[in-house]
Amino acid sequence: MSDRKLPSFDELPNFHEYTGCAWEVWGKGDELGTVNLLTAEVVAEAAKEIKLGKTICLNLPINFPGKPTFERQPPMHNTWALAEACNDDSLYINTQSGTQWDGLRHFGIFNGHNVFYQGTPASELSRGHFFISDPDDFEKHGHKIKLGIHNWAQHGIVGRGVLLDLVRFYTADGTKPLPYDPWTSHAIPLADIEACAAQQGTTFRTGDILVLRVGFTQKWWAVTRAERDALSAKPETFAGIEQSEEMKRFLWNNHFAAIASDQPAIERWPTPQGTPHMHQTLLGLWGMPIGEFFDLEKLSEACKEAGKYTFFFTSWPLNVLGGVASPPNAAAIL
Repeated sequence: MSDRKLPSFDELPNFHEYTGCAWEVWGKGDELGTVNLLTAEVVAEAAKEIKLGKTICLNLPINFPGKPTFERQPPMHNTWALAEACNDDSLYINTQSGTQWDGLRHFGIFNGHNVFYQGTPASELSRGHFFISDPDDFEKHGHKIKLGIHNWAQHGIVGRGVLLDLVRFYTADGTKPLPYDPWTSHAIPLADIEACAAQQGTTFRTGDILVLRVGFTQKWWAVTRAERDALSAKPETFAGIEQSEEMKRFLWNNHFAAIASDQPAIERWPTPQGTPHMHQTLLGLWGMPIGEFFDLEKLSEACKEAGKYTFFFTSWPLNVLGGVASPPNAAAIL
């Protein structure tokens, strides 16, 4: 679908008090959201970004952080011997304890509406422990997996990535201190995002995957273990994009397929009193993947060295039927 066929933000209808509802853009039965923008043509064009063949992992090790925020369970990794010189292992994780995609079952519309993307009532999304272990179960219990992360896993989140390196923008490439603490509540205004893009010479295309380096993981790698562990013992406060109509208009009208950052929450956290979460718009109204806790330090260095901030982005979430979220298994190729 070309950008000429997509409605502007102001052309989207409201859902009660929430502006910019995109449930009709890709049809009533859609479960991909803005991932629909990642067409074969968009992916093929994005592949032209590969100039150097340099590959960069964008995930923290699945073991980190050992003490997650938002009261999430820590990862557990066990290994054992099956026989001489033969091992197996098991992994237990909360899919949002570290680097992650928030999926469509994660965050819906609040204020008594209690619905998710496409107006799906919360009561229709199964919770608890259930098995869909083979195709026979899928045919019988397929309704249980509606809006699951498997939809993105089977499509792939693959296209042109665009890094806006706000840390370099704010610090004049390290010559000045960052004017905020990324571990405290701070709003990144749209004006700074646009100024950062202009300074980098970065322009956007329909279907881009927007990646914001705000500073969380830079600090996370630099501080002591005690300081990292202390994050899980106090109320969460993080820097992130402002919750404003102007920010929504920018994100929708540029027709990004997904948005990610190095922060544990894409948006300023917590939200100001009486201000709706941006998660409600991105996931609940648009079906846009939200990437959080991405490790962007090596990507930042590579983009600076290459003199370009666009790259081929590839991510294949875990193919979990009915999954709420997933580690992204994400990489950049320059």
